[in-house]
Amino acid sequence: MLFGKLLPREGNFFELFNQHAERIVEAARAFSHLVANYNDPHLREQYNRDVDNAERAADKVTHEVNRLIHKTFITPLDRDQIHTLINTMDDVADLIQDSAETMALYDVRAMTEEITRLTDLSVKCCERVKEAVGMLGRLADPSTAEAALKTCEEIDRLESDADRVMRSAMSKLFREQPDVLEVIKLKAIYELLETITDKCEDVANVVEGIIIEHS
Repeated sequence: MLFGKLLPREGNFFELFNQHAERIVEAARAFSHLVANYNDPHLREQYNRDVDNAERAADKVTHEVNRLIHKTFITPLDRDQIHTLINTMDDVADLIQDSAETMALYDVRAMTEEITRLTDLSVKCCERVKEAVGMLGRLADPSTAEAALKTCEEIDRLESDADRVMRSAMSKLFREQPDVLEVIKLKAIYELLETITDKCEDVANVVEGIIIEHS
């Protein structure tokens, strides 16, 4: 019995990464539906709940990964890499939830074109995160490692697109919005949405580091 407990184990880290990434995409798509149906209070409430449910599910996966880091004798990746990856991914889920909560808290009047564009870029970034993370368990295959790197590069490009939308949105907001309170509200929303893409880029950077070290 004691000998069995001492045997090296890898844990199910890659599967847990995939589960978390799926929850991120669920949260991002639910938030996208919230934005698209913002004028319908009932649908808005429903999609807010969907975002919350996905974020809570992602939290559970994060806790399980952090528990396994300390319990597993031999891990498939460096422990610090595992810890950084799952917690950075969890930051993405948290930011999506924060965006939905901030909209409700600030009682934003209506969605703007810039919110829609930033939301679309956020969803695409989250989908690419899922793709990149899904390849981590197969880095021994050079073609998979190359495909993962290309996906990370695409996340970087999407984040740059979000930066440009953000700058344009801020310029338009301060030039055209006469209501100071609305300026404050929308500025906060824009910043949160752009930070989602920033954090996705952080995930991509962690993945790139793992690829370089293990391929």
